Amino acid sequence: MSIILKLFPDFSSYQRARRFMRLVIGGTILAVGVLLLVLPGPAFVVIPLGLAILAGEFIWARVLLRRVKHHIGRVHYNNKDSG
Repeated sequence: MSIILKLFPDFSSYQRARRFMRLVIGGTILAVGVLLLVLPGPAFVVIPLGLAILAGEFIWARVLLRRVKHHIGRVHYNNKDSG
């Protein structure tokens, strides 16, 4: 923690930098996941990962992640009944 305070004497600037990094990393992963919807790749794994990173800071991402989890659970339950 002391290293963080040396780098960011004003703790609010540390929180702003952390929030910005989550936005950049989570947003990039989410964008790649959306691209993987049309390109070959594991979009249904990457999109929730990006949302999970963004959900640590943003309420809209938390709500969207809950909806995704709900739909995944519902699909899993429906497939369990049919097989």
